[in-house]
Amino acid sequence: MKNSIRVQRAIKNITQAELAELVNVSRQTINTMESGKYIPSTVLALKIAAIFGVSVETVFELEEGD
Repeated sequence: MKNSIRVQRAIKNITQAELAELVNVSRQTINTMESGKYIPSTVLALKIAAIFGVSVETVFELEEGD
């Protein structure tokens, strides 16, 4: 699964730590999501999209084979 968390954070001008606090996870969780090593739960994906004010599909995209 691909994601645009890093891009969305840049648009909103927030750090990994700030995003993590807003969605109640660790900064390391945000880091592993950005690097594609962790796929978030549906609830976490919805929270992240809501913070950015975009759809889940804008932030997260399935890749072929997912």
